[in-house]
Amino acid sequence: MGAAPSTPTLDVAPLTPRLGAAGAPPSPSAAEQMFAALVGEKAYPISSEFWNQLLELPLTLQWPRDRVLQACHAFAENNYKTKHLAKILIHLVCCLQECTSTTSVSSVVYQRAINAAYISSIFLKFIIENAKTDSWQELCLDIDRSEKGLEKIPAENTVEYFLMRGVLDYIGSVDVSPELCYLHHELLNLMLVLMSTQLCSGPSPEPKDVHPFIDAAMLQDSSIVASVVQKLLLNFVTRPKIPLNASHPVFSDDGRPGVLQRVGSAAANFVLLPYYYLVSSTPEGATSQLADNSLLVLLIMIHYRKCISTNESIPTNNVYTMDSNTNDKDAPVFHDNPYCKALNSAKDIQYDRADVEGNAQDRPVVRLSFASLFDAFGRCLNDESSVLLLYSLVYGNCDFQEYVLVRTDLDTLLMPILEMLYNASRKTSNQIYMLLIILLILSQDSTFNASVHQLVLPAVPWYHERLMHQTSLGSLMVVILIRTIKYNLSKLKDVYLHTNCLAILANMAPHVHRLSAYASQRLVSLFDMLSRKYAKLAELKNDKSLKVIYDQMEADIADDMSIELHIYTDFLRIVLEIIIAILTYALPRNPEVVYAVLHRQEVFEPFKNHPRFSELLENIYTVLDFFNSRMDMQQLDGEWSVDKVLEVINKTCRSWRGEGMKMFTQLRFTYEQESHPEEFFIPYAWRLVLSRGFSFNPDAINLFPVEIHLEEAPAGGQKV
Repeated sequence: MGAAPSTPTLDVAPLTPRLGAAGAPPSPSAAEQMFAALVGEKAYPISSEFWNQLLELPLTLQWPRDRVLQACHAFAENNYKTKHLAKILIHLVCCLQECTSTTSVSSVVYQRAINAAYISSIFLKFIIENAKTDSWQELCLDIDRSEKGLEKIPAENTVEYFLMRGVLDYIGSVDVSPELCYLHHELLNLMLVLMSTQLCSGPSPEPKDVHPFIDAAMLQDSSIVASVVQKLLLNFVTRPKIPLNASHPVFSDDGRPGVLQRVGSAAANFVLLPYYYLVSSTPEGATSQLADNSLLVLLIMIHYRKCISTNESIPTNNVYTMDSNTNDKDAPVFHDNPYCKALNSAKDIQYDRADVEGNAQDRPVVRLSFASLFDAFGRCLNDESSVLLLYSLVYGNCDFQEYVLVRTDLDTLLMPILEMLYNASRKTSNQIYMLLIILLILSQDSTFNASVHQLVLPAVPWYHERLMHQTSLGSLMVVILIRTIKYNLSKLKDVYLHTNCLAILANMAPHVHRLSAYASQRLVSLFDMLSRKYAKLAELKNDKSLKVIYDQMEADIADDMSIELHIYTDFLRIVLEIIIAILTYALPRNPEVVYAVLHRQEVFEPFKNHPRFSELLENIYTVLDFFNSRMDMQQLDGEWSVDKVLEVINKTCRSWRGEGMKMFTQLRFTYEQESHPEEFFIPYAWRLVLSRGFSFNPDAINLFPVEIHLEEAPAGGQKV
């Protein structure tokens, strides 16, 4: 690439921008004129040949960064008069319609479509980031319908609806082939830009919020909705490859990156500003980006919620209806999200229950291979976006949840989840929450709880504290969940995280089968650790020497201490109930648990007369008395060894009948979403987008507090 050309005046567009001779590449000065005209004051009619010439330019020029920003400012200012943004978006749709209407698409039309998506993305993003109104008047999408060339847009369609219909129809209906993958890639990036108006709204959706493009996406026909969700999922599963020898219209012929390259130097940039791009600096690096961006677009779309004003009339069509899943009269009311509904009703292509039961679907249904989707999660769960999609499916799609529960190779899904929990210190708290909630949802099923203990793992290479050979998946789950609790106690101190871990263990407890010695020891050690923390809190609360001078401060500290003591009392009780559930319902199958309780029986002694624990501990002491008496009856020469103790326990387990054990109601925890899940999931989905390199003006973000600074831009990303 050559040096940056000198800066022309941007505020006066040439009257007649010209390209080079027919068939010849445009000269740098001709290309300069075309872009100066695009951002200038003169309005070019939508039917003008100017647009075809502009969109056929090879985007290989370099401009300094400050000049690109100058061009963006000029474009935004003059767009009020020229309406060039709306016009280039309409040309994009026309190119896409031509691409979908024929099997043989010319390379010229293909290049126009890519360039239209790319150029409009740059200016759109700048306008969105710098808009002064929350009604997005700066977009100037209200063009004169009497202008020649606009007859292609149905009279009832707005520009944003026409645009979203064209983009979504192309994404959903055209297969991703090596020749077309770049256009798909550009359209997915454009989708993220179009939907980024959400970043400028507050964390709680309100009726006054305006999001022109994503609202238009929600109004599309159910056939388009289903095809888009299906294609985005398919991209995630198949991860289409970009051939190493492929030619991208905006990459140079020698294969080196052209306009899509992220430029590290602040002194130079390309003809447009690719600072929002989610591609790496090589065509090969962009190979998986199509799958990753498909996932990000899907997550944004399925978690979007449009708030309805109390005096707004509810639409009567069957595409965009009211979500009435609330009994709170004061709670906000939302339109149904058709993309979320499509995902939740997705069917396994290899087994369609509707065909079996004769319940034909009245609308298009997303169909894909659940087996392929399951395997894709096994490969990709180290990515936080994949975890959110798995949660969305396991929680919302009953058929997929049922499919997961009947798989015999649950380790495909669970091992990546457990490994991430093992490395919790390197994960975000949101990611840990999602992983635990997925396990909690699965643990609500008794078949799942039984299956994980039947599946034996030859080894667990990523667990470094000790070697694990021939341990069950269920035992590993117990170890990792307890480890997560201990990590949380020392670092995060999050009650919600504690509760989720203990809830999963409680759901598993009655179904435990041959829990390993290590897992059994960790379970009793957990009770010991919590009991020591409880004892320390109780001592501090009762210590009169901690008298504080100010009465109010003393009351506040006492209140805080009482709350924490109450929380630990609940935690202790749940852990005790987990141990008792194993001993009550599964003792003969768990000699190692019996051994661990016998070996550490002194940890239960302080709570023998505690009003909250005494009744539960009666079962513990029934077991202890039974096995201690059998041990005493053994005539033994020499000292007891672990093997000898276990031998006696194994023999004694056969004669155990559970006499004297009180039957308590089994603990069973279920997961329910918070009353306002959109306040968590919409910001979370956008944080994931930003974490993948999509930079956005921090001053314009109102969706969540922004802690990022320019110096902390993602590695390889353009700082803005």
